[in-house]
Amino acid sequence: MGATRTPRAKWIEEGLRALAAGGPEAVRVEALAQALGVSKGGFYGYFGSRGALLAEMLDTWEHEVAEAVIEQVESGGGDARARLERLFAIASTADGPVRGTTADLAIRDWARRDEDVARRLRRTDNRRMEYLRSLFRAICTDEDDVEVRCLLAYSLRIGEHFIHVDHGGRTHAEVMELTRNWLLR
Repeated sequence: MGATRTPRAKWIEEGLRALAAGGPEAVRVEALAQALGVSKGGFYGYFGSRGALLAEMLDTWEHEVAEAVIEQVESGGGDARARLERLFAIASTADGPVRGTTADLAIRDWARRDEDVARRLRRTDNRRMEYLRSLFRAICTDEDDVEVRCLLAYSLRIGEHFIHVDHGGRTHAEVMELTRNWLLR
């Protein structure tokens, strides 16, 4: 029997883990192979170069945090409020090397130094915000209100883990529930 190949997705996930841990400089073929417990030869069966892996990491991240999430939300049906609630639930439980906030933050940091990454990030942010706007417009008519709700919801998704405060006797989960309810009023 031949050896089982490490799936392409595993290389991409491990690349995103390395990116989150140490930035794009940490995404090195040898280190990824070691983390996966395989030889680096399998890498070249999928990717022509480290640059090709970096591009596919960004492609995967972009698809998973925007289009795949939107598809997941839409597949559940319901009105805009139900879809927003589902989106909030998906966002609050997003974890792992692709959909977790660590990859998101690492890509944001990388975008500060790389114009191509910054363009991809802007495209992804715009797609996510466009979707939020489409949902919030269905529950409120004031365009300023729509934009504020979108920015608050999106900012909370990106920055929530940076906030370490006491909530006056409430748990963080209780305050997050109050926030979601406020956004959906």
